[in-house]
Amino acid sequence: MHKLTSEQVQKALNELPGWSLNPAGEIAKTFRFRDFPQALMFVMSVGWLAEAAQHHPDITIQWNRVTLALTTHDAGGLTDKDVALAKQVEALLASE
Repeated sequence: MHKLTSEQVQKALNELPGWSLNPAGEIAKTFRFRDFPQALMFVMSVGWLAEAAQHHPDITIQWNRVTLALTTHDAGGLTDKDVALAKQVEALLASE
């Protein structure tokens, strides 16, 4: 699996509203929900997507906010796996 170039990362971010490159070199986004239970339901849904993809994000939960951060540790940076999972998360929210 090859790491994405900076151009490929920028192209992907242009297609992922609200996602950005954080200082650790991960693509990340913070999602806001009505309350804690809704945030937990979102995390569970992301967990199922991640498990099916065998690609697991770093997840931070702060009451009604959930931050997802994606990188491919085995490749030492961002890969298509990160972009694909981010797109699946966006599709999950669009379907609600």
